[in-house]
Amino acid sequence: MPATPPLPVDLSGIRLDPGQGLSRQLYQALRERILDGRLGSRTRLPATRDLAALLGISRNTVTRAFDQLYAEGYVEGRVGDGTYVAELSTARPVPQPPVGPAPGPALQRLQEHHLPPPVTGAPRAFRIGVPAFDLFPFETWARLQARFWRKPSPARLGYGDPAGDWNLRELVAAYLRSSRGLSCEPAQVVITCGAQQAISLCAQLLVQPGDRVAIENPGYRAAGHAFAVAGAELCGVPVDNDGLDCAALAQVEDCRLAYVTPSHQYPTGVTLSLARRLELLEWAERRDGWIVEDDYDGEYRYSGTPLAPLAALDRQGRVIYVGTFCKITFPALRLGYLVLPPALAESFARRRALDMRHSEIGTQAVMAEFIAAGHFQRHVRRMRLAARARRDALLRDWPDSIPGCAPMPPVDAGLHLCVRVDSLARERELVSAARAAGVELNGLSEYWLENSVEPVDNRAGLVLGFAAVPEAQIAEAIRTLRKAWHL
Repeated sequence: MPATPPLPVDLSGIRLDPGQGLSRQLYQALRERILDGRLGSRTRLPATRDLAALLGISRNTVTRAFDQLYAEGYVEGRVGDGTYVAELSTARPVPQPPVGPAPGPALQRLQEHHLPPPVTGAPRAFRIGVPAFDLFPFETWARLQARFWRKPSPARLGYGDPAGDWNLRELVAAYLRSSRGLSCEPAQVVITCGAQQAISLCAQLLVQPGDRVAIENPGYRAAGHAFAVAGAELCGVPVDNDGLDCAALAQVEDCRLAYVTPSHQYPTGVTLSLARRLELLEWAERRDGWIVEDDYDGEYRYSGTPLAPLAALDRQGRVIYVGTFCKITFPALRLGYLVLPPALAESFARRRALDMRHSEIGTQAVMAEFIAAGHFQRHVRRMRLAARARRDALLRDWPDSIPGCAPMPPVDAGLHLCVRVDSLARERELVSAARAAGVELNGLSEYWLENSVEPVDNRAGLVLGFAAVPEAQIAEAIRTLRKAWHL
């Protein structure tokens, strides 16, 4: 059998994976050699028959690769005269990492103010910010979703209202009127992809670069990052047993916006007293300012009557109310809402349209039906009872005495609690030992602003979520902590 004739060019190194598209691989290999100069302009390529014999593939495969190169202008030729690399104006150099222009102010701010990677894996004790996934009625949700998508109305399949599905907005307004005492109209509600997008919209529309924004310190760092990326100067305001220190807030000059978590302060867990709420509203009116009220877990109250939200007490249109479904359902749902003063609602919807047009319609429609049929209200009651039982399990089994730790505080609301620790060194020791043993704990020191004037040892504590796992897993995690902490 005659030997395969030598090729006019060196094509060594081409290796094709039989499990992938052969013609596409060959096209990419030849294209790469043309662009980096290994196959120079006017270089004659081998005949399709010869190249097919060399690579052990069919001639049709080679022909398809050549046809693609012809179509894109990398090769040229005439019938009977062979195939040649086309005259390219410049050969592409070997790719180098791009050096581009220096980042502008917004990108520079983002390098400092961004969210850490999310914690992965199924919930464990004592993960924060996570409700009881195991209790969600997935079968009911799946049935409602299947019913919607089985024959959706064509009118709902085009571009939607950036403020959200009207049916859902009506139901959110009705739910807030009955459960939170917040009188609002559907036109004031804007549906968002969770609370974080709601906060980000506030930062985009209410903050100019250089503006001063008051935030709780310690506080929800993700909110602070959103305001800082918008160009705000963050001004930390202390938190005591009655919540945000309004007297300290009044000392912050040239500040017209405050972000607060009054129902259950994040992360200390205290509740803003009624006197402080009224004082905060007076501050906003006096400064002609805004209050962003994040009611992230307001459904969870275990004793007494929940205090009315700031927005329910607001008579001057100063409060922007941030709510979320994610602490009742699960964070991956990405569904929240804003309740805005009437003068702001249209502007927020317009700004959101520029970001993402509107939210996905299926989730909104299913949530609307979930609420309308009574499933949501039943689920809220079930989640509240489960969170109370899991809180009780933690309070019952927590060690009576841990060196360097304060006693467990009373827990009347929310999905997490905070235990104070004597020093930063002791906090780090406890957190490190817990994580090494497979128990998730967060240090309170992580929630303070970097420029805080509070002594570092006064920032120490342990932040524990108690709703993520059933009581048995809570008890097991506490037994693990006792061993890890040598109690």
